[in-house]
Amino acid sequence: AMYQEPILAEFMYLLDHYLVYGPRRRDVFVSSNTFICYDRSNLNRRIGPDCYVAVGVDAAAIRSRRLYLPWEAGKPPDLALEVASVSTAHIDTGRKRARYESIGVGEYWRFDATGGRYYGEPLVGERLVDGRYQRMEVRREMDGTVWGYSPVLGLYLVWELESAGDREAYLRLYDPATGRRLESYTEMREGREAALERAAAADERADAADERADAADDRADAAEAENRSLREQIRRLLGR
Repeated sequence: AMYQEPILAEFMYLLDHYLVYGPRRRDVFVSSNTFICYDRSNLNRRIGPDCYVAVGVDAAAIRSRRLYLPWEAGKPPDLALEVASVSTAHIDTGRKRARYESIGVGEYWRFDATGGRYYGEPLVGERLVDGRYQRMEVRREMDGTVWGYSPVLGLYLVWELESAGDREAYLRLYDPATGRRLESYTEMREGREAALERAAAADERADAADERADAADDRADAAEAENRSLREQIRRLLGR
């Protein structure tokens, strides 16, 4: 849905950048547009999470198949995430939750940008224990920020308002090793653009310095030529 798209696009970008293409792990499959099949005899029996993650799998093979087959991947996905909307909230907390539990998806996260209008709460994380989902610890700060830790991702998932006047929150990711928020695509792009601008300005300053140095060399050469001319005139005068 259009309501969910910007949240999911940002989340997918961060996961790709941090998990798939980053230095930590490369055997990671992240998807938001493929299905998880759960019946080997009928591939039409499948479910499509807003986003899901599998760690320790042959990601290239899964992408080429464009379906997630747990019996071929060797395991069910490790994490599924749903973003609330008015039309899907009851499915996410009912039928989808039950299916993820039966398939064996290790973590199930639900994010409600409105703060609870659809799910009843901003952020919920559940972990599979003995075949059943049990809630993971999710904390709320004094400023309203809500966060929980995902062992699968090794990151904090955070429901966070950009400013006090916002009505809806962003889904942020924080690195527990540094305590820093992972930069969004926009921030990374702006950072690259700013770096390019600084590099261009440095090049301009270097070019200007080179021009000043060349001008100084030209002046020195002219002065030396003038001195030689004067010395030659003096020698001619003395030689008379």
